[in-house]
Amino acid sequence: MAAKEKQKGKVEVQHMIETYKKLGMPGAPHKLLAKLAGSWNTITRSWMEPGMPPVESSGTSENRMILGGRFLHQEFVSEMMGNPFTGIGVTGYDNHTGKYVSTWMDSMGTNILFFEGTPGEDGKTITQESRYDDPFKGPMKWRSVTKLVDENTHLFEMFGIDKTGKEEKMMEISYTRKQ
Repeated sequence: MAAKEKQKGKVEVQHMIETYKKLGMPGAPHKLLAKLAGSWNTITRSWMEPGMPPVESSGTSENRMILGGRFLHQEFVSEMMGNPFTGIGVTGYDNHTGKYVSTWMDSMGTNILFFEGTPGEDGKTITQESRYDDPFKGPMKWRSVTKLVDENTHLFEMFGIDKTGKEEKMMEISYTRKQ
């Protein structure tokens, strides 16, 4: 009896190992992220107030796949409101949950934002959401949309959703691959 229980435990452990290996392998969603790797010139448009024209700035982004093609690491440099702005993001696809997951931190704050979302049916769009406690507006949701336009262009859009459900476009960043 003890031998059967011991054997059963080995089978369960082996099954667990195989499952974790499978879940840890990069797949098609990771290949989508790999298309964002490279050196990029950026144009950022930020809407500071509804109805006002956006503030524009240019910058660069260095993106590379890390950890065996599992995650996209981004280093972003630009300016925001006339001040130097740098940010670091990491995006991956969780094979277990079937969702894209991201972190973002930048030189404008001391928080780390966590995003989670789904791939678009078109195979070129990633939509994610995050929660943020704005010091003036209170708790908000942020919705980001990344669209691969072609192999040398992608667009990132950020929307703020206040507690009433009203959504406003906050920012868009156009990325053009450096040639």
